[in-house]
Amino acid sequence: MNTCDLCNKNFKEKSKLVVHMRVHTGEKPYSCNQCEKTFSQNSHLTKHNRIHTGEKPFSCDQCGKTFSQTSHLTQHKRAHSGEKPFSCDQCEKTFATGSHLTLHKRVHTGEKPYSCDQCEKTFRTAGELTVHKRSHTGEKPFSCDQCEKTFATGSHLTLHKRVHTGEKPYSCKLCDKHYISSSHLSSHQKSVKHLEMMKSCNDAVQPSVSISFIKCEEVYIKEEIKEEEIFDEDPLSIQMIADNIEENIKQEIEDPLSCQQNYDEDRIDTIDIVHHKIEI
Repeated sequence: MNTCDLCNKNFKEKSKLVVHMRVHTGEKPYSCNQCEKTFSQNSHLTKHNRIHTGEKPFSCDQCGKTFSQTSHLTQHKRAHSGEKPFSCDQCEKTFATGSHLTLHKRVHTGEKPYSCDQCEKTFRTAGELTVHKRSHTGEKPFSCDQCEKTFATGSHLTLHKRVHTGEKPYSCKLCDKHYISSSHLSSHQKSVKHLEMMKSCNDAVQPSVSISFIKCEEVYIKEEIKEEEIFDEDPLSIQMIADNIEENIKQEIEDPLSCQQNYDEDRIDTIDIVHHKIEI
């Protein structure tokens, strides 16, 4: 048995111990001949080289997508199977990758380990920090291939391109209007005109019509209002209650209330914009 004299880990082969020792020494004897990166193991260099060559030897047998690493293929296959083997021990959410679970846990802990060296802001992910730093540098690395506009993030470029293509993938199920972004749809669904249309549709439903209902079990803040007001099915009433609660949202609030309202399954997307506005 080969034992590390620094951390007492055991290895069956001496070669494994040699590689392990580089964790302690920081030695990285394998270097990329196309960039300045170095690696502690030759296998890591091999994987890295595929970034330069574009080689993707691992393919999905269900959709044909190819990947540079087997681990990436394994993660991708979960998109087909729906498998989410990583679960949060503080809530019921599950994730397809361990890294996604790690990021999620920071929602519970409030941890923001990435800090900006130019201001005091901190972030949950390295990606968020990278995007933030562009607000200091003015860097906009994403450019539109149809006009001269540039953007700090890829998502902003994606939204912009829809101006050229006319694509509007977000639609309101109640009035069939279409929007470029989910935020535009959300604004529409909170408008007075939309809420009035919702009320008209609710009033027009006949008792003989078969409606499929689902139960909402989100948790809401309990304010000094009657419970029967919270459970009023009129979306306009719900909106007024939501506004009332939002006025006091910064106060120290205890005793959360679990919503048990039933909603029409066909219209749940339009109603939950209003009702879930007070979600905590």
